[in-house]
Amino acid sequence: MKINTDQLSEFNKKQNDSFENEIDYLKNKFAKKGISVANIIQKLADFQVAIPSWALGAGGTRFGRFSYGGEPASLEQKLDDIGILHALTKTAGAVSLHIPWDIPEDVNAIKDIAKSHHIVFDAMNSNTFQDQPDAKESYKFGSLNSMNEASREYAVAHNKEVIRIGEELGSKSLTVWLADGASFPGQLNFQNALQNTEKSLKEIYGSMPEDWKLFIEYKPYEPNFYSTTIQDWGTSFMLANACGDRAFTLVDLGHHLPNTNIEQIVATLMYKGKLGGFHFNDSKYGDDDLTVGSIKPYALFLIFNELVYGMENNPHNPYPAWMIDASHNIKDPLEDLLQSLEAILIAYAQALLVDQKALKQAQLNNDVTQCQEILQDAYRTDVRSLVKAARAKSGAAVNPMEAYRAFDVRKTLIEARGLKTVATGL
Repeated sequence: MKINTDQLSEFNKKQNDSFENEIDYLKNKFAKKGISVANIIQKLADFQVAIPSWALGAGGTRFGRFSYGGEPASLEQKLDDIGILHALTKTAGAVSLHIPWDIPEDVNAIKDIAKSHHIVFDAMNSNTFQDQPDAKESYKFGSLNSMNEASREYAVAHNKEVIRIGEELGSKSLTVWLADGASFPGQLNFQNALQNTEKSLKEIYGSMPEDWKLFIEYKPYEPNFYSTTIQDWGTSFMLANACGDRAFTLVDLGHHLPNTNIEQIVATLMYKGKLGGFHFNDSKYGDDDLTVGSIKPYALFLIFNELVYGMENNPHNPYPAWMIDASHNIKDPLEDLLQSLEAILIAYAQALLVDQKALKQAQLNNDVTQCQEILQDAYRTDVRSLVKAARAKSGAAVNPMEAYRAFDVRKTLIEARGLKTVATGL
């Protein structure tokens, strides 16, 4: 299924959604603060978020999985689904592949399909957290950190193969997330595990093309519940420094203990030039992988405030790679992704409205009350008209969710693929 520009133009005309008055109000309000609404609209229009290849089907938990009709049963169909998201929003112009779940059988054909949807290939993702049916070595007790040299070599070889596939597709980065750790005290030697991980990552880093980046994720717990070898941003940062200038820390919103000050982590990494990527989701208790902005929208805004500041003031930090990493357990996966894209743009727009000059002055004056007022003035501003204006400028649907339902996308996908299909990798 493809949604063309004529369909979107006709849909927008029928919406009768006049947001120009709201835009004029915001222009007048923020012009007095030296903030250009027109520039913000352009930044929103330019903003692109990668969709991971594993996010197009229904997720699940260890208790079960409830399939959603019309799921993509191949990489080709996944790209078609991302094409729908990108047509509706003009914000989902990249895909992040997970190997071996989505190994292209015909690289040129996959590149052609992606090109037809105006999609590029973002970071490649390796998988050393589960054994594949034909695996020659096991990751049960670790991969890059394993006490078993053969398992480490097998994991390193897999990452090198992922890089090779990525080169063929035009990707420029590799994301490494490790489940390596221990569930019980005494199970492994912490120092040996960290030493093995560093050595393995250095070998992977050394095999990358000169124009590639390595993103190192971290996570405090799960699937191991006593320790995780790369358990926090500091360990990731240390390993990235050990690898080299093109290795960076990747921040996943779900990979933190409750009430962690993620915005401070973001600020620190950007100050040091080591924030490479960002995975968006939301959580209530742990790594819940919920729809972005569904639980902690103010926290998301505060994080974006630091991201915006860092992008303006830390030129030595590369432009971050953005990706949604959520699990759509009970929602239509495409609707969930549309909601996440909306929440990301809203938080970004709110952060762009922060009066940074006034905030800096209030900070210099130790005016704590005014600092809070400045942040919350931006956060409490209804910026949905700015997001709509950016979409109209890009030729997207002004109201993507309404368009998705008006075009009966899920019904069409079910008719084409069936009710019992299961997305690969899930």
